[in-house]
Amino acid sequence: MKNYTVSRYSSEHFELWNAFISTSKNATFLFHRDFMEYHATRFHDFSLLVFEGESLIALLPANRVEDTVFSHQGLTYGGLVLTKKAKLSLTIEVYKAVLKFLFDNNIAKLSLKEIPSIYCSVFSNEINYLSHICKSQLLMKHAVSVIALTHDILISKSRRECITRGNRNNLVIKEETNFEIFWNQLLIPNLKEKYNAVPVHSAHEISLLQKRFPDNIRHFNVYHEKELVCGSTVFITDKVVKPQYIAGNEKNNELGSLDFLYGYLINTFSKGKEYFDFGPSHENQGLNIVASINFWKESFGAKTVVQDFYEVETKNYSLLENVML
Repeated sequence: MKNYTVSRYSSEHFELWNAFISTSKNATFLFHRDFMEYHATRFHDFSLLVFEGESLIALLPANRVEDTVFSHQGLTYGGLVLTKKAKLSLTIEVYKAVLKFLFDNNIAKLSLKEIPSIYCSVFSNEINYLSHICKSQLLMKHAVSVIALTHDILISKSRRECITRGNRNNLVIKEETNFEIFWNQLLIPNLKEKYNAVPVHSAHEISLLQKRFPDNIRHFNVYHEKELVCGSTVFITDKVVKPQYIAGNEKNNELGSLDFLYGYLINTFSKGKEYFDFGPSHENQGLNIVASINFWKESFGAKTVVQDFYEVETKNYSLLENVML
């Protein structure tokens, strides 16, 4: 019988955690402690490490709210982080150990948001399967719009015409590291007007993160006659380019600025990557799709990848005891 132990994350695990993230099959820079801890004061961290003897074999980036642990509410995706060598039998034991640890520590539920398959270096759907075994409740599905960059990109005629319009209007794209002008002039007003919302990151926070991860976080502004007309902050992983923030002014349709910027990001900036992730276009907890936004993404050639969100009762760890016959 192998000995699996689960421990709460503490600062003494900082180097060990990050070293594991760098070699796992289903993690990105979002799981690095330097990224997770920029908003440490907003969340009660409950990240876990799983050991086999003295060897670290899995991680769970997580936070706690009352009797529920979430993987992690401050991140776009999460779940159990595994090594490239992890087999299904090992993953079953690890997941069982995590659920039992939570149950023993008076945590009633674990809420999981899957990492989309496009971010994994190899297949990593074990938790999707084990969520079924553990009688998890499917909370939500996101329909994520993604372009497969290794195939022919089928951009519609109307979208190509908009990109051409941007060229005719002499739009200029500049990569910049000062986020203030974009945040204050475009992003914050747009989110307030359209959704009565604010950016997840402040301009100060995204600037701090960009300095920590200069190869993973980059920003592009588009100018027309020296006027800022649109921009996008882009998150970059080994395989994926994802615009994390995008906003334009009222001249967008006239100038074709957003299409011009996306044409550059997809056709030029993303060369060498496998996927371009537009993100979801949903409202109402994924039950409705904003048709106009989804149409716009698909006109660039995007197809649908599904991201699942689960909630499992930790007492169900016992259902994993006899999976392997």
